[in-house]
Amino acid sequence: MKTAVSVERLEFTYATEPVLQEVSFAVAQGDFFVIIGPNGSGKTTLMRMLAGTLKARSGQVQILNEPIESFSRKALARQIALVPQLEALDFPFRVSQFVLMGRAPHLGILGLEQASDFEIARQAMAFTAVEHLAARKMSQLSGGERQRILIARAICQQSKIILLDEPTASLDLAHQIQVMDLMKNFQQEKGVTIVMVSHDVNLASIYGDQLLLLKKGRIVKQGQPGKVLNFQDLEHAYGCKLLVDESPLGKFPRVTPVPRKYLNPKAGLE
Repeated sequence: MKTAVSVERLEFTYATEPVLQEVSFAVAQGDFFVIIGPNGSGKTTLMRMLAGTLKARSGQVQILNEPIESFSRKALARQIALVPQLEALDFPFRVSQFVLMGRAPHLGILGLEQASDFEIARQAMAFTAVEHLAARKMSQLSGGERQRILIARAICQQSKIILLDEPTASLDLAHQIQVMDLMKNFQQEKGVTIVMVSHDVNLASIYGDQLLLLKKGRIVKQGQPGKVLNFQDLEHAYGCKLLVDESPLGKFPRVTPVPRKYLNPKAGLE
């Protein structure tokens, strides 16, 4: 297995509060890898460490079999692109200018774009179906449009690994599926490695090749969706009653939270 990301015995602490403890895993090149877990489990901290914006107290992160510390900032950006959580993007930039920023790691000392850079940006906008928005200002876009443009900028970066931090947060159902289909297609067509943090275990089940379940900074389970998404491990991690069955869409798990009013000893839910 060729490895895109490798994490060994990673630990991180805010002040005196441990956030990640003894975290070890590997992401194969070309995989769609999803990190799940409840609030406070360390998902976003882990993502920031994979992006190189936080340093471990101990342990190591390797990118394409090289320690992350060995990369310059620009060199790391040629290997990893980060799509952050949807946020206010009220920049005075047009969409085409914003997407073109993804070429920054590849530009020379003068930072001047070539015709090839503009063509790569155009192709990224075409792939994400935002080419018709090229002349619009970032402040004039809907949430779904903004998320696709953030992804277009990451694609324009032409990195081997894309990190997605809650890419479907605050999006409606239609836009969630659009974004996830878009990234799955990009993974399959280009062989890019995707590492995503998500609160939505059902999207993780549908799209993820491998899952990592965290609780309070420790790994509960990792592996394929069918291995990770079982009610014992999920109830342990999330602390609530859950029903896990096979999705009507295929042979992967479907997770349903069980409200208190439906808990019934006769139904085997308690």
